Amino acid sequence: SSDLSATRAKIIAMAQFAEAEKAKGEGNAHFQAGKYVQALAAYTMAIELSETEEEDDGLDSLDGAKAKNPSLHIYYTNRAFCHLKMENYGSAVADGTKAIETKEDFPKGYYRRGAAYLALGRTKDAMKDFMSVCKLAPNDKDAREKLKHCQKQVQQEKFAKAIGCEKTKPLSQIIDVNTMIVDTSYAGPSYKTGACTAEFCKELMEHQKQEKTIARKFAYQIVMDMIELLKSSSTLVDIDVPEKGEITVCGDVHGQYYDLLNIWSLNGVPSEDNPYLFNGDFVDRGSFSVEVILILFAWKLAYPKHLHLARGNHETRNMNKLYGFEGEVTKKYDEELYQLFCEAFCLLPLCHVINKQVFVVHGGLFSKDDVSLDAIRAVNRDCEPPDEGLMTEMLWSDPQPGRGRVPSKRGVGVAFGQDVTENFLEKNGLKMVVRSHEMKEEGYEIEHSGKLVTVFSAPNYCDQMGNKGAFIRFDGKTMTPKYTSFASVPHPNVRAMQYANPMLGQLMGMA
Repeated sequence: SSDLSATRAKIIAMAQFAEAEKAKGEGNAHFQAGKYVQALAAYTMAIELSETEEEDDGLDSLDGAKAKNPSLHIYYTNRAFCHLKMENYGSAVADGTKAIETKEDFPKGYYRRGAAYLALGRTKDAMKDFMSVCKLAPNDKDAREKLKHCQKQVQQEKFAKAIGCEKTKPLSQIIDVNTMIVDTSYAGPSYKTGACTAEFCKELMEHQKQEKTIARKFAYQIVMDMIELLKSSSTLVDIDVPEKGEITVCGDVHGQYYDLLNIWSLNGVPSEDNPYLFNGDFVDRGSFSVEVILILFAWKLAYPKHLHLARGNHETRNMNKLYGFEGEVTKKYDEELYQLFCEAFCLLPLCHVINKQVFVVHGGLFSKDDVSLDAIRAVNRDCEPPDEGLMTEMLWSDPQPGRGRVPSKRGVGVAFGQDVTENFLEKNGLKMVVRSHEMKEEGYEIEHSGKLVTVFSAPNYCDQMGNKGAFIRFDGKTMTPKYTSFASVPHPNVRAMQYANPMLGQLMGMA
């Protein structure tokens, strides 16, 4: 009878494995069609069918081992690929690890995990994984290329660190813009330090709209004036909106200059009576990031108390190297201007509190309870974000529908539930959290029983998502949010991600 039971267990397992293969096939079809959410669900089904415990009738203790699906490692790497496409890099790392645990000589497991590490800027970890791929698949040219890229990057990072130790003065204190010459043929707007006006901003808006760049000297002056202005700012900025006034909060713009102009045509340009708060991720992905950041800096210089800017996770060197801003600045101007932007980004505030009621931050909340506004004020913002801590969580975290905290699918920050939001609001006498950082179909989404809202202002994100953008207006008297969704507008024929690191596209290789 034990033989019979073993045979029966085997038949059940084989039937489940056949179902798992069918689910994988469905996943592959969805993946080919670019339907990554559906593909993810199908691969998850294949994994669950392969790992499901049989009914507890003592069968799976036979011979001390349960039948194991010989394709399980493939399901994990397929799902990791989905996560890569959806930019859930933390989940891609986890699935790559599972694939390696299931079959440790499977090159694709290391490849997927290495790709996720690379996208997270964890170059040393990526280098180890691509080294493993090269050992297991010595003829894989693509993996050798990735390994070389990682080795080069690690060397550059070491070199930059060594230079950083020697060089004490920031670039903004070394460069002399007065020695820069504006070409006599230049017919665009002229910038004067200390005299930035609404008129200048409107001229710059129009000039850039025609795909013309402002003279190098003026671009430098704008960024250097911005650095000086931001030095007097703080990590948390309090904004007061008078009872009869209003303020508009916008989310990610991501280099979509023509959609930014559309926000101002729908809702008016910034002014003392029409203040704005832009909640981070001004640059990267969209191919007009230079235009976006220069016009936002110009308006900030014209109205320092009525145009507010917060840092997003993309106002960082790691992200700019991969997602296009570094490439775009060096193409349109030069490397030194990019370095000045990096200086300015490090001085941007990390969050704002409007009328002592609404906490506005790019990413989200924290991995521990009872974080006070004073603890946030004490955070040193003048740096690249560390691997963990309050700053990194403010830039990277996301809300989740459950309670408590779970690891972030992004691999950085934390996913926090409604109870975490409620604790933070109660602790600090606040009413609501506004954050950005995630695309939403309507441009905004209300979560955590109305205590948290996500606002995202880049419609048809990356020219392909078909989403709307949105902005929120709060009135000073009641601080009631009013939401406006808007569609994308046409832009010149320069595709999104035009300036992104080619390595990023290649990460999706080895399909």
